[in-house]
Amino acid sequence: MATSGKLASFRLPPLPTVSELVKLYNLRAEKQLSQNFLLDLRLTDKIVRQAGNLKGTHVCEVGPGPGGLTRSILNAGAADLLVVEKDSRFIPGLKLLSEAAPRRLRIVHGDILTYRMDSAFPVKISRPWEEDPPKLNIIGNLPFSVSTPLIIKWLEQVANRSGPFSYGRTQLTLTFQKEVAERLTASTSSRQRSRLSIMSQYLCTVHSCFTIPGKAFVPKPEPQIQQPFKLVEKVVRNIFQFRRKHFYKGLEKLFPEACRVELTHEMIARADLDPTLRPTELKITQFRALCDAYAHLCSLDPSLVNYEHREELRQNKQGVICTRLFCL
Repeated sequence: MATSGKLASFRLPPLPTVSELVKLYNLRAEKQLSQNFLLDLRLTDKIVRQAGNLKGTHVCEVGPGPGGLTRSILNAGAADLLVVEKDSRFIPGLKLLSEAAPRRLRIVHGDILTYRMDSAFPVKISRPWEEDPPKLNIIGNLPFSVSTPLIIKWLEQVANRSGPFSYGRTQLTLTFQKEVAERLTASTSSRQRSRLSIMSQYLCTVHSCFTIPGKAFVPKPEPQIQQPFKLVEKVVRNIFQFRRKHFYKGLEKLFPEACRVELTHEMIARADLDPTLRPTELKITQFRALCDAYAHLCSLDPSLVNYEHREELRQNKQGVICTRLFCL
């Protein structure tokens, strides 16, 4: 009980602010890693409060980065905080926090997608599945690039009661980009209802806590494809209609038959892609290149914006019927 009292009143000793650490170690958010920093400790405290009472608990933080959430978790009284960070640039700043909170902060330099969490905490904290959750929380400000594959991995582990869920019904408090969060919480008939909605809601109770404004992040998060949603959706929809074929097959359907071959070749050349790739093999950066190339072609010929292959087929079919009727 004495230990709990000490933890309850614990505050980190004076340290450089998170902003100062970012400058000290020249830490820049890497766009290709979808990194965005939360530097406002009032906001990170608010996120941590959503996890409930952390005094004396075990916590795993995913991708701590410069350590904003890390400080809030420690100040909330967590007895044992394990952070898993893939980017080596953040390790020195995290070690500084570890020295300020002796024996309470463990640092793993590794990838959370492959890290074995089932052996990271003492077995004694385990609880039967039917009982209250163990004193173990997973908390993280998830980068966009890892959020969906990671939540799918965790959902499979929930079903198998493996990984962090080998200890019981471990609770998760996570931040997601808005579109991912909306899919996780989407109700029946919602436009955001998806595979992710069903997979998460049949295994977990999912709550949306609050929205973090984009201006709170450094840098402000932006979509990885800087084109209008409708344009991106059109390109992606056409490519995936032939998901087992080379992606150019679907790309062709973006253009009228008269100029289809020419414009498809031009679009692939501008995007600098191998036309034999399949839709499932394309990375976000490659979709971005394709969308940018399509936007360029639309700027040269605005009629392409409203072109729909199925509409052309329907009109051609009507024309054939009219011709037959005329002939008869």
